[in-house]
Amino acid sequence: MTDTSSTDDDRPPEAVAAAAPEPPDAAADRTEAAEPVHAVGIGPGNPEYLSPRAERAIWEADAVVGFETVVDHVRDRIEGTALACGYDDQSETLRAFGDRVADGAAGTAVLMGDPNFSGYQFLGRIERAVDPPVRVVPGISALQVAASRARTPMEASTFVTLHKRGDLAADRERLRAAVGDRHLLVLPRPYDLMPGDVAADLCDAGADESLTAIVYERLTYDDETVTPTTLGDLATRAGGNGPDDTPFSDLSVLVVRAADGPTDAGEAEPTGGDG
Repeated sequence: MTDTSSTDDDRPPEAVAAAAPEPPDAAADRTEAAEPVHAVGIGPGNPEYLSPRAERAIWEADAVVGFETVVDHVRDRIEGTALACGYDDQSETLRAFGDRVADGAAGTAVLMGDPNFSGYQFLGRIERAVDPPVRVVPGISALQVAASRARTPMEASTFVTLHKRGDLAADRERLRAAVGDRHLLVLPRPYDLMPGDVAADLCDAGADESLTAIVYERLTYDDETVTPTTLGDLATRAGGNGPDDTPFSDLSVLVVRAADGPTDAGEAEPTGGDG
């Protein structure tokens, strides 16, 4: 389902968020420039993964908006007003947030993980709700944690998020085209495209059923679990549309390792960091 909030821009919200680079800071004209709204990635759930920059953007804000489950993770760091929403009332809540910002409040939106991983739909809705520029404060995504645990370097991996509304045909085709040749890092969609469903789709497309598949659940939480298996075995757990139809949590990450390891992860020039 695509976003149907009232707007003169009929593009999907993720297209709004990705339409152009962030504008440069108006440092030379700060007196007239509106203070930005921050869209903060709070990490995968464990508070130890919340960055100091994200934490500061939260406690400096007069109003903090986000889905209730996300706001709950940082509620003890919020000094201002918390505006928590669900899927059904997010447009109304974002309008209230936009009104607060228009009246001069410092605003921060909170998103799970890193907004650049599966957060652009909500990011686009935030941009529609406010006039000041929106600045993204990156966080740590469960995808990054999974890649570290599975030893699947990003440069040798194909990342696809299915955890979004709308047509996923192109995303699923990217997975089919890359399976076996590259590592796959997948954010499933609860509950119609869970790890078993993704595996079944890949097997139906001709993928090698012996490929190593790993399902990580609730990464960084105390009850984190890891299920190592094969793509073919995982495919037997497909089907259903509800939490009782799958053995896996809605907080799952699927990794499918490439057949012979990375094919394009040659040794990079030393830089002292990740560039």
